Amino acid sequence: MVKKLVMAQKRGETRALCLGVAMVVCAVITYYVLVTTLLPLYQKSVWTQESKCHLIETNIRDQEELKGKKVPQYPCLWVNVSAAGSWAVLYHTEDTRDQNQQCSYIPGSLDNYQMARADVEKVRANFQEQQVFFCFSAPPGNETSVLFRRLYGPQTLLFSLFWPTFLLTGGLLIIAMVKSNQYLSILAAQK
Repeated sequence: MVKKLVMAQKRGETRALCLGVAMVVCAVITYYVLVTTLLPLYQKSVWTQESKCHLIETNIRDQEELKGKKVPQYPCLWVNVSAAGSWAVLYHTEDTRDQNQQCSYIPGSLDNYQMARADVEKVRANFQEQQVFFCFSAPPGNETSVLFRRLYGPQTLLFSLFWPTFLLTGGLLIIAMVKSNQYLSILAAQK
């Protein structure tokens, strides 16, 4: 009976150690992926200064108004604001600025033109309703564009690192508990 109990404990300990090691390995792989993908985007983001933006004008540009220019076929919102004492173009996120510099907001669904137009009008109404809001601007000297929301801010980085940290901590705790259990059982067997 004692031998069966020891074998069952050994199998359970082996499985727990494998679980702990697998959790640690997954956490390390996740850290590697985050460090190679998200961290460079966070470091590249220059819009770090939070300031107040005052709405100057909003304009919905349709495809007819943009003929002759290389622009996708969807309605886009153009927003001018006053930030830090100068005129600037407001972009929804860093990606919006990279996708199309002639649009401040690009609708999420581009398949249906009417739905995209309704989405753009809803965002425009929100901006016109709230004339003063917080935005992110670049360091002094490059204030021709500001962001409404940072995609790669500190909160995003911390939230992305939370689960791998939780996984790493859990794996290390499991390994520590199994090893301490093995050590205590060896001490008990020696007495």
